[in-house]
Amino acid sequence: MLPVMADRAMDLSGVPKEVRDQLAELDLELSEGDITQKGYEKKRSRLLTPYIPHITSVELSLPDVQLTPGHSAEPSPSPEAPGPSTSSAPRSHRGHRSGGTRDDRYRSDIHTELVQAALAKHKEEKMGLPMPTKRRSAFVQSPVENCTPPDTSSASEDEGSLRRQAALSVALAQSLQSPDYWINRSLQGSSTSSSASSTLSHGEPKIQPQPQPSTAIVDVLAHLRIENSVPPDVTSSSSRLDLPPAVKGMSRGQSRCSMLDNTADGKRKGVPVNSRVSTKIQQLLNTLKRPKRPPLSEFFLDDSEEIVEVQQPDPNTPKPEGRQIIPVKGEPLGVVSNWPPALQASLARWGATQAKSPALSVLDITGKPLYTLTYGKLWSRSLKLAYTLLNKLGTKAEPVLKPGDRVALVYPNSDPGMLWVAFYGCLLAEVIPVPIEVPLSRQDSGSQQIGFLLGSCGVGLALTSEVCLKGLPKTPNGEIMQFKGWPRMKWVVTDTKYLTKPSKDWQPHIPTANTDTAYIEYKATKEGTVMGVAVSKISMLTHCQALTQACNYCEGETLVNVLDCKKDMGLWHGVLTSVMNRIHTISVPYAVMKACPMSWVQRVHIHKARVALVKCRDLHWAMMAHREQKDTNLSSIRMLIVADGANPWSVSSCDAFLNVFQAHGLKPEVICPCASSAEALTVAIRRPGARGAPLPARAILSMAGLSHSVIRVNTEDKNSALTVQDVGHVMPGALMCIVKPDGPPQLCKTDEIGEIVLNSRAGGTMYYGLPGVTKNTFEVIPVNQAGAPIGEIAFTRTGLLGFVGPGSLVFVVGKIEGLLSVSGRRHNADDLVATALAVEPVKTVYRGRIAVFSVTAFYDERIVVVAEQRPDASEEDSFQWMSRVLQAIDSIHQVGLYCLALVPANTLPKTPLGGIHICETKQNFLDGNLHPCNILLCPHTCVTNLPKPRQKQPVGVGPASIMVGNLVAGKRMAQAVGRELGVVEDQDLIRKHQFLSEALQWRAQTDPDHVLYVLLNAKGVAVCTSTCLQLHKRAEKITAALMEKGGLNTGDNVVLLYPPGIDLIAAFYGCLYAGVVPVTVRPPHPQNLTATLPTVRMIIDVSKAACILTTQPLMRILRSREAAASVNIKTWPTIIDTDDLPRKRPPQIYKPPTAEMLAYLDFSVSTTGMLTGVKMSHAAVSTLCRSIKLQCELYSSRQIAICLDPYCGLGFVLWCLSSVYSGHQSILIPPLELESSLPVWLSTLSQYKIRDTFCSYSVMELCTKGLGTQTEMLKARGLNLSCVRSCVVIAEERPRLLLTQSFSKLFKDLGLSPRAVSTAFGSRVNLALCMQGTAGPDPSTVYVDMKSLRHDRVRLVERGAPQSLPLMESGTILPGVRVIIVNPETRGPLGDSHLGEIWVSSTHSASGYYTIYGEESLQADHFNTTLSFGEPQTLWARTGYLGFVKRTELLDSTGDLHDALFVVGSLDETLELRGLRYHPIDIETSVSRTHRSIAESAVFTWTNLLVVVAELSGSEQEALDLVPLVTNVVLEEHHLIVGVVVIVDPGVIPINSRGEKQRMHLRDSFLADQLDPIYVAYNM
Repeated sequence: MLPVMADRAMDLSGVPKEVRDQLAELDLELSEGDITQKGYEKKRSRLLTPYIPHITSVELSLPDVQLTPGHSAEPSPSPEAPGPSTSSAPRSHRGHRSGGTRDDRYRSDIHTELVQAALAKHKEEKMGLPMPTKRRSAFVQSPVENCTPPDTSSASEDEGSLRRQAALSVALAQSLQSPDYWINRSLQGSSTSSSASSTLSHGEPKIQPQPQPSTAIVDVLAHLRIENSVPPDVTSSSSRLDLPPAVKGMSRGQSRCSMLDNTADGKRKGVPVNSRVSTKIQQLLNTLKRPKRPPLSEFFLDDSEEIVEVQQPDPNTPKPEGRQIIPVKGEPLGVVSNWPPALQASLARWGATQAKSPALSVLDITGKPLYTLTYGKLWSRSLKLAYTLLNKLGTKAEPVLKPGDRVALVYPNSDPGMLWVAFYGCLLAEVIPVPIEVPLSRQDSGSQQIGFLLGSCGVGLALTSEVCLKGLPKTPNGEIMQFKGWPRMKWVVTDTKYLTKPSKDWQPHIPTANTDTAYIEYKATKEGTVMGVAVSKISMLTHCQALTQACNYCEGETLVNVLDCKKDMGLWHGVLTSVMNRIHTISVPYAVMKACPMSWVQRVHIHKARVALVKCRDLHWAMMAHREQKDTNLSSIRMLIVADGANPWSVSSCDAFLNVFQAHGLKPEVICPCASSAEALTVAIRRPGARGAPLPARAILSMAGLSHSVIRVNTEDKNSALTVQDVGHVMPGALMCIVKPDGPPQLCKTDEIGEIVLNSRAGGTMYYGLPGVTKNTFEVIPVNQAGAPIGEIAFTRTGLLGFVGPGSLVFVVGKIEGLLSVSGRRHNADDLVATALAVEPVKTVYRGRIAVFSVTAFYDERIVVVAEQRPDASEEDSFQWMSRVLQAIDSIHQVGLYCLALVPANTLPKTPLGGIHICETKQNFLDGNLHPCNILLCPHTCVTNLPKPRQKQPVGVGPASIMVGNLVAGKRMAQAVGRELGVVEDQDLIRKHQFLSEALQWRAQTDPDHVLYVLLNAKGVAVCTSTCLQLHKRAEKITAALMEKGGLNTGDNVVLLYPPGIDLIAAFYGCLYAGVVPVTVRPPHPQNLTATLPTVRMIIDVSKAACILTTQPLMRILRSREAAASVNIKTWPTIIDTDDLPRKRPPQIYKPPTAEMLAYLDFSVSTTGMLTGVKMSHAAVSTLCRSIKLQCELYSSRQIAICLDPYCGLGFVLWCLSSVYSGHQSILIPPLELESSLPVWLSTLSQYKIRDTFCSYSVMELCTKGLGTQTEMLKARGLNLSCVRSCVVIAEERPRLLLTQSFSKLFKDLGLSPRAVSTAFGSRVNLALCMQGTAGPDPSTVYVDMKSLRHDRVRLVERGAPQSLPLMESGTILPGVRVIIVNPETRGPLGDSHLGEIWVSSTHSASGYYTIYGEESLQADHFNTTLSFGEPQTLWARTGYLGFVKRTELLDSTGDLHDALFVVGSLDETLELRGLRYHPIDIETSVSRTHRSIAESAVFTWTNLLVVVAELSGSEQEALDLVPLVTNVVLEEHHLIVGVVVIVDPGVIPINSRGEKQRMHLRDSFLADQLDPIYVAYNM
């Protein structure tokens, strides 16, 4: 029984009728969600106050609710198990609304109790779900409390803890200044442990803090000793759902710190963190420590297609035990002498003989009768329409319509009369009507699919009414819009005034019913495709006869129809069978029901109707609007047909309706649920029982049994039971079987649930125009256990799941389209909806607006629940509701939800009749167009078929046997060698080549006026040039200044702090002349000193620089007050500005005693955040320059253009060293200039006819993104790139194939040769291993299998293979360089096409790291290391990059087969997850592809959780769309579960000058809570 409503108890009989009507309307608005709870209460009390002065308005809104256990009105007595209401007691009163909240289609008090019980079971372990973090723009952080999340109160924080935090932040700030701290930290791999300033309490009363040691940050710094509290052990919890209990004994504000030993030796290392981020990750980790649910078998198949964990069948699974079912026969179809030969014949008969008899009454929007159509009128108008269609469209010679053509009927539901006339007019004209919904807009839900239907049926003409035509969306010039996906349509208006009276001699042709198609009814599939079910003339007639017999229709009866007349029961009973039996139909359209829910009951009462045709929704609405209407009497009804009685949840609606209306004469035995399907038409219907006969029994089934398709009467666990009512017997003249829904149509056993199939003359005949799909549905021949067909007769699949019970009663438990198959078990979407709706409090979501569907992710279906959230629901309410739905569904259905999303009110796509359009919702979810306002993903709990983590096998085989094995197998060693450097004969050249400083002097003497360098500005104008002599003179001035002011010793380090330009080059050679070691450093960014100056300071400190050379503006910056804010400016070494130096020559120019002396230091911050400096000797410098000269054929007559940062690596070598060595002219374009003028680099190439140019990925990306759309304009300006022979990207990473390809394609129109673009590769230990030169074959591309890469193996596959990754060769190996691929663990060489670490042997390798404090021994093997076998005498340097060498079919310059080097990625950057090795770039590529609004993404791990950060370039409402998309794509393509998804603004992911992502910086900022994310989702 429904809770008694307050106002009913209040006796409204004294209130005037119009006020009662307004109240009813309010209730309806509330149930529909058109008004908020607050607005409802306000309006309601305003209406009632004048009539009930003695009741205060507050009490008015309080119906007296029976307090179920979940709703105790007192605050819960024990703090351990607080009541489920979101806050303490007083608020639990607020939300209970009158029955309006309940969508009684899914109402079942038993079920609600089950859910309460299930949740109570969970209550012992209180929720500790980490709530997602949303950006609160209004929230301003205070300096001390910036660790407290905005959504928790920090009021309970005591003074001491605040002081403790402040002291800690000071200590931290000091420690962050010292460079040794940073460097130590970067070496330790910064595994962070978390501390938290708050535990989120989900609405429980505050728990009193128990005394506890003060806990704070991890002891990273020696001088801070701090105790740690260990997180509670949650592994022993008995809960089935993996949700962590809240940490007991924690007050909200208390800071807690937990240690995770995630380093091998158990040493605690990490960055101090005090942030909400890490608390949540901690909660998440605690959650995930629990064992997974299904027992997984212990095996892993590596390269097989099936990487999935195969689940072993559970021995306790219930199996069907009954005998094979025998087909069930319906009663024979009676032969009545006066059956008409065709349906049109009945209309002709009644039109002639009973012209005044009413056929159809239509109501206006208020529920009053609008007009009545008599049989005479119906006949004459249909006749006119038939005549007009056949004779008045087109010409006699070329009629537009011929019999058999298909015609769309487009009429609103509120105008059934026009639809009737159009339908019968088409039947009389022998054209085939296809009734469809009225399209409301071009982008209507499902309009594209309707287009598919119209196309497959070949519809080109639409009939509509004048009013409807006016309402259709038009183009600006007044034509009807072309709807999305629709074929071209002609529109014909069928209002009577436009029809022509047939000529006297014209008679319609009414043949005896045959197998030609009579009409087409549309049907939407689970995937959203709309197909047309064709019903033949004989089927239509036979179906009407069968319904007449089953429902015992008599001539002249009255029928009230609330259903849609276009299709299904509304069409079959309300349009076809009614005309056959001369019934008077009273049509109550959906719009009327919305305005006046009681209207159909009133019509039954007024017209003493014998039959009513309704859905559960209408029963529910009538009950809600029912206000002690003394004058309603339903005793006339002999049959109340419940059209969706096949929905298992209809039983509660029927019961509740009977409860209310039995007092009004409604007889229990007249309720007749029925089952129907678009393909088989009516499947079964309950015949009205005899008066007083016992009502049919109900089946109470076990949900667990149902999920295995087995019928088990539920006895033991009443927590998961489903009560279903029968839908009566099979239709007259039909034969029914139950077959297995998947695979061959095998007959089920008697205790097994399967799909109902029907053989009957009264069913659909085919899907029109789709013969392939038709066969599988309309021509099914069931087979027995042995697989042999049981007979010749073809059955039709109904799409209904059910079984035949005692007495041949048919029971339906769900529809195939609502079936979700998860891990071999089946769940019904409606059952899940019912469970979700039974979760209180329902003040969070709207009842009728929940969509449940499944998406495929990682080889299984995953369940998604989407609901509309009420506008007044708070974040915490929603989150709590979501977590409780998870628990309830888990308890009752034993299935995990993958995703729960709440969207704002009224944003889900609706079907024309107001339900939720499931497949559109699903499509929106998959496309990222759902725009949720709250989302919770639980991949950790429900993805249980991931393969077992890989255990690395200890290398038991000795290196020698691997070697012999390789040789026996005929594999060649994986190595690649550049050509010989050759011997330099000429003595003169030897002098020049020994030291660069001498080369410059030699050039200044022999060719003083040769221009070596030209520096361009953003306009492409040369702002500075330098000849050999000028450069030499400038270097001398600097040397003189150094000797005077610097007080330096030979071999001291000097920092060069210059913007990219010629000053930097001069300063470099000035240092060489003075015998000091230059260190080039990128100058700080004047607008962002706080971020950039500390790095400068760090390099100066680490390199122990004795002096700084710089320009005047930079010197002012270094000493400015702004600089003082971020570093200590009092301790800078000597600063010398080189802008206006006097013309002085140094007394002498230094010459190094040996070529092994240091020439310069190269400092760079790696992508893992590690600062490393390498030592470059004079010998290495000159061999490197010689190698580049040979590879690129550089001579003094050549010009090259460089658009690179000149501070480290190969960029520095090309900018500062190469020209002085080879004598070619370098045109320098600082990359910063591109920001103010994008085309400057490309226009320089064109203007100077450059053949060779060098750039970085960031420059290439800027041009691709910024100029991609402007190629036409550039072409018009005369830009021509056909001169470019090689454009080399200088990088220390895997070649970015997509970027280089799109660059080549975009600028192909400007003459850029597709062969021009290539890449170079260098690393810290050797600045240049490969570079595509002039000789040698084009770089080749291979496709490797990503699954094998994760196992450190290379498997080459064809282009386009699934899970394949394209890799481009990194350029030809430089002269004098030898590369070999080595197993990093055994240090033995590997064979061709095997993945290993790239080792290099070359005379230009760096000679070592510039000391990293106390780590000299650790790093020594990076430079001079030997193979464990093979060639023990050669010394190799380890690059730290994984790659492989593959011998190609191409020939190199010497005529041998070319060995290509493929770089896969840096070892430092790889993520070890589940025992496999992942390269971040691969995961990021997948993530960036998932949605158009993801501008950039980066991934890192934190304590074994994968964190994905995505930059959102779209609007913030799209932020939450990205969470499931990112989780899905990483699961699908990489078989990893994402732990945390962070959505941030564009530009948040830090990128260095080489265009590489600084993932470790990002990770530190995230953990320190400095990202200001738009949204952080913690996946469960």
